Amino acid sequence: MSKRRQIVLASGNPGKLRELAAVLGDKTVELLPQSHFSVPAVPETGLSFVENAIIKARHASEETFLPAIADDSGIEVDALNGEPGIYSARYAGGEGENIDAMNNAKLLEELKDVPEAERTARFQCVIVYMRHARDPMPLICQGTWEGRILFAEQGENGFGYDPLFFVPTHNCSSAELDPETKNALSHRGQALTALMQCWNSLH
Repeated sequence: MSKRRQIVLASGNPGKLRELAAVLGDKTVELLPQSHFSVPAVPETGLSFVENAIIKARHASEETFLPAIADDSGIEVDALNGEPGIYSARYAGGEGENIDAMNNAKLLEELKDVPEAERTARFQCVIVYMRHARDPMPLICQGTWEGRILFAEQGENGFGYDPLFFVPTHNCSSAELDPETKNALSHRGQALTALMQCWNSLH
């Protein structure tokens, strides 16, 4: 049996790690978080999901000398002209254990006077795979998940904005979906599925 390929995941977000590992877990790769190598986070100075994902993947690869996967994702709300977008993870300006609650509270406040029909939104995800830190043609895969923002949190699963994201196809919030269903539907699941479909052409 051939040895699994080691790839570093350029993230310290435990929710992302769980979701990515769930899809990659039975594949031919060993996905190791960058924390395994004591790689610090890199400033996300890009102005798009694509730029930030490339910045993170390149940094992780430079530090570990391994191929790297990076994900950059966020939620776009039409009534807010696409905000919080690339700033989704730091929308409320804080950090730590309560950041999800803070971000959700700010989003609800910003949308408090917006009627249901105008609360359309979507999750966006870009996943970048770099064979090495100077990879001139990284693989870029993207996924989009359409929905709308609820008036209050619903559900206990997932992370981030999941309790506020209504999924029309299932008539519930993302946080009310079981992990397997969410991974099949979500922006991240779509992007990662696209990556896996291209996997054999990466080497």
